[in-house]
Amino acid sequence: MQIILLERIEKLGQMGDLVNVKTGYARNFLIPQGKALRANKANMERFEAERAQREASNLELRKDAETEAAKMQDLAVSMVRAASEMGQLFGSVTSRDIAEAVTEAGFTITRNQVIMDRSIKTLGLTETRIRLHPEVSVTVIVNIARSLAEAETQLKTGVAVTGEIASDDVTPTEAEAASAEAAPKDGLDAVSADATPVAEIESVSAETINP
Repeated sequence: MQIILLERIEKLGQMGDLVNVKTGYARNFLIPQGKALRANKANMERFEAERAQREASNLELRKDAETEAAKMQDLAVSMVRAASEMGQLFGSVTSRDIAEAVTEAGFTITRNQVIMDRSIKTLGLTETRIRLHPEVSVTVIVNIARSLAEAETQLKTGVAVTGEIASDDVTPTEAEAASAEAAPKDGLDAVSADATPVAEIESVSAETINP
């Protein structure tokens, strides 16, 4: 189906362009959302009559979006989620979750403005693009952790905090060395404490054989 774009559509074209798209995409999304018109003589005349007004309105909306994008620079939103020791979430973080987190941070957006190929299923920091306007987008950091304390650590280090990190200052190598050093000593002490003197054993054996 051929349509007239009423705004810039990523990977399709600019406002006023005539493009061919799948019929379902046009009928179910672009036209109902007011992003395009079916390409025919009447609609082309209508668009040309409204072009100047649409371009002026688009320019104003773009300026507002650019102002908002400047405020959102370096924005990071933290979410607390349950996860395994390997960092796999018990569930996932979707565009709806991200939209709610960004809105709670003071910037009202909808899930349709969150651009992501798939939901997030691991702990850590994920760069996510937010489209504020057809021509303006901004990247925010989605920080997913098992607690707010771990989220803060992740922001500082840039690395996901998982259950593999040691909970004390002793490294596994040090612990194993200490264990190896202690084991033989403890074993010898145990034998020394419980052992019967050799001379006594020989004496008992002799009496038993020659009463």
